[in-house]
Amino acid sequence: MNYSQEEVLQYVQEEDVKFIRLAFCDVFGKQKNISIMPEELPRAFRYGIAFDASAIAGFGDESRCDLLLHPEPETLTLLPWRPEHGKVVRMFSYISYPDGRPFECDTRRLLKQAMEDAERSGYRFFFGAEQEFYLFQLDDDGHPTHQPYDDAGYMDIAPEDRGENVRREICLTLEQMGIRPESSHHEEGPGQNEIDFRYSDALTAADNVMTFQTVVRTVARRNGLYADFSPKPLESEPGNGFHINISVQPDPDTENLRQVIAGILEKIGELPAFLNPSENSYRRFGRNKAPSYISWSGENRSQLVRVPAAVGEYRRAELRSPDPGANPYLAFALLIYAGLYGLEKKIPLPAPADINFFTASAQTLAGFRKLPEDLRSACRIAASSDFVRAHLPEAILNIYCSR
Repeated sequence: MNYSQEEVLQYVQEEDVKFIRLAFCDVFGKQKNISIMPEELPRAFRYGIAFDASAIAGFGDESRCDLLLHPEPETLTLLPWRPEHGKVVRMFSYISYPDGRPFECDTRRLLKQAMEDAERSGYRFFFGAEQEFYLFQLDDDGHPTHQPYDDAGYMDIAPEDRGENVRREICLTLEQMGIRPESSHHEEGPGQNEIDFRYSDALTAADNVMTFQTVVRTVARRNGLYADFSPKPLESEPGNGFHINISVQPDPDTENLRQVIAGILEKIGELPAFLNPSENSYRRFGRNKAPSYISWSGENRSQLVRVPAAVGEYRRAELRSPDPGANPYLAFALLIYAGLYGLEKKIPLPAPADINFFTASAQTLAGFRKLPEDLRSACRIAASSDFVRAHLPEAILNIYCSR
């Protein structure tokens, strides 16, 4: 539901809300928040709430430390795991300087800008997220271990699948927050799980990814477990992917989607610094259905981009290289711009690669471009990319590529 400021103020008063969390994320996509009391909410709407930006990764230093959070009323949601009496709600917030200028490292604002640029060109992009995570046991002191919660495999059921009740609780919690999961199941790795979402506009999808990770971690901890979204938690087991489903409207006879895929394929080699932002990310590539070559095909899961069997409104492309360490706002913004590049240049889609990249010969593989093999290479490529520089502020590029 899209609330106005007046409706939020009324809701807070009538529903016994005692704390309002103003949520945002740093440039790497780690969620942060400030809690305010109800009597501070009118001031937050009118002027914003100040915070020390120097303590947030990539937000500045002690010489330029004041920024303001401005809650967006349409994002109001109840946090159902908090007390029934003295409720807690959350709103996503945009960030500004004290003089009112937008903060250039506010990645949620960057995604809004990408969506506006797409609409001006006559297109709307939609995204569906699939994120994998491991459930690990805690030690006697409550610290995470690398002992999986179960030894189940792909789509196994109870009793082998011990995560069934945890996934159910996650899905029910998300529904209470107005987010509708599409499906959930045990993944290939021991203790590995996946929950998928129906497609939505880019901003809603990115907000849902942020909410999803928070809910998963919260529910896991309530069940005495640790949820691990890192790209490669266990060296000998499948990594965690962030499979991104992309569609575009209008899409007459799939031609626009083909050009979107072509644009992504052309630019994807310049984007892993943002889609795969840790050293751990590159240990996942080329193993257990995680792609390392730049290609596309139909229902082939060894591909970077696959086009699942679907018709009508469910027709989409699935990008399989990103991992859950990516900031979803940056990821979706860059993919929109890559798609627009393909649409504006009318780039033809190359022939599909109907081969299994995990069993193909070296001679066959030599004909395909590869994704970067480590974070340093990815950062070097991003830093020299005219495409990245055209669509990301220099401050964000420097933060990612100077680590």
